[in-house]
This record gives sequence, structure tokens and C-alpha cells, in this order.
Amino acid sequence: MKSITVFCGSSFGSEDIYKEQAALLGQTLAKNNIQLVYGGANVGLMGAVADGALAGDGKVLGVLPYFLQSKEIAHNQLTELMLVETMHERKTKMNELCDGVIVLPGGYGTLEEFFEMITWAQLGLHQKPIGILNIDGFYDDLINLVQNMVEKGFLKQINRDMLLISNNIDELLEMMRNYKAPRVGKWISKDEV
Repeated sequence: MKSITVFCGSSFGSEDIYKEQAALLGQTLAKNNIQLVYGGANVGLMGAVADGALAGDGKVLGVLPYFLQSKEIAHNQLTELMLVETMHERKTKMNELCDGVIVLPGGYGTLEEFFEMITWAQLGLHQKPIGILNIDGFYDDLINLVQNMVEKGFLKQINRDMLLISNNIDELLEMMRNYKAPRVGKWISKDEV
């Protein structure tokens, strides 16, 4: 993997560990010569992961819609900042520029980005690994919900297994390096439930 997109919050959240792990992820990507692709902002966990990568002399590419740049949240020390028109164009560009995705704690926007990327993977539109860095159990309830989707017949286990989960950065990166995308359709027939 040469480039990883990170989706995460534009806030720091309530626990210091979120910011610490975001910065450590950026540093780890830089140490492994993996370019960080992210949303281009200098606030919250977004700023922390970018600053971590930059502190480790890593390459950081931000993708930011023009309307957010005007709110003065653009990070001005990135390797490169790409400006786009819309939020959808931002996600599309971030997908094009990466070999995998890592999701950190965040809110609605982070979940929307994550679910679009995992849905594209489920539909076979890409074969990239998608990992959740489950810092301090932040995503435990979401992971339980996804398992409930399997148990209630709305998601195949093989598609659930596409989601790589760890609370350890190095372990998650190793899982992503070894990932093989499934070669099955997403649709579940009545006799499979």
C-alpha cells in the first residue's frame, strides 16, 4: 500500500486517546512511506492525523471542498491540497487516490464516508481494504449492529468479514496488507437466510 485514506472527525471528541492515536496513525503511515489522503482540514482528529504524518516527514494530500476552505479550516502545511466542488467529488477523489481506507472516531460525516466506501467494496466497485481503528472501543456498538445485520439476514458474513477491525495500528495495517476481496455477489436469496 502506497496511499491510505483516513476518514475521521473534525472534532477531538471527549477522550485524549482519540487525538493521541490519530497523531500516532499519521506518524506510523509516514514511517512506512504510506501517503496520507484525508479531508484537508486542520481541525480535530483530521488535523491531528495530518500533523502526525507531517511530523514524521510523510506525504499528506488533503482533499477539501471550496466551501470549507472559505471557513478557514484548510491545513496550510500539506504536501498538496486539492480543492473540489462538492462533498461527493471529495469522496470520489479520495477513493481514486488511495489503496485502502482507515476509519477513526467521528460523527455523521465520518460514518457516511465509511459506509459509502464499504458499500462500493460490497458491490465490487473496488477491492480495497477498509479498516476501523477501534480506539478505546469507540466502534463496538457499530460492530455489534453490523453483526446483527448478518444474523437478521440483511448482510452476508463474507461481506461483514470485509470490514477489518483492530485497536492496534500496526496490526490493522498488517490486516490491510493481507486483505483479499471476496468474489461473491451482495444479494441474499430467501433460501440463504
